[in-house]
Amino acid sequence: MSPRAGLTTHGVVDLALAVIDESGPGELSLARIAERAGVSAPSLYKHVKNLADLRRLVDLRVVQEMAGVLRAAATGRAGSQAVGAVADAYRDYLRQHPHRTGALATDPDRGDAELSTATHAVAEVVFAVLRPYGFDHARSVHATRCLRAAVHGFAGLEASGGFGRPEDVGESFEVLKTMLVQGLKTYAEKENPR
Repeated sequence: MSPRAGLTTHGVVDLALAVIDESGPGELSLARIAERAGVSAPSLYKHVKNLADLRRLVDLRVVQEMAGVLRAAATGRAGSQAVGAVADAYRDYLRQHPHRTGALATDPDRGDAELSTATHAVAEVVFAVLRPYGFDHARSVHATRCLRAAVHGFAGLEASGGFGRPEDVGESFEVLKTMLVQGLKTYAEKENPR
């Protein structure tokens, strides 16, 4: 096989995401990417060190994409509207890309500065959304973790077909958002009693 003209690291990650989106992360292999790229597997080593490096680059891309999606959703909104918009955007992203759920559950402090920066960019969007609630730093971290756990958990369950009952899943998500907003208000009142 002759090398595909113009193949780049970015292009290799694009191909990896296509495999993941179609078949799930367990199907990702260098051989599969090479086949899609029309190159021999050793040719990929010009762009990635190994499969673990490719998985890291995939995680990085997904987290960077999510930061952009959340930033766009939050722009021009505040308070409960911003919380709802960010929750909707997170869920929509995972509905479009259900096999990317694991990439968003990565530990931001696993010794990878680039991935840590990207993960912190996601958190910064949520911190900005929560700013009107008046939380100090520690409480903002707690609230961010709770929002992430609730929305990521819901979206992950939805992506894996975890909601088998006939009641409308969209309505359940609206209930979740209402509960989150009410919980944030209650949490803020405990910090700043009137």
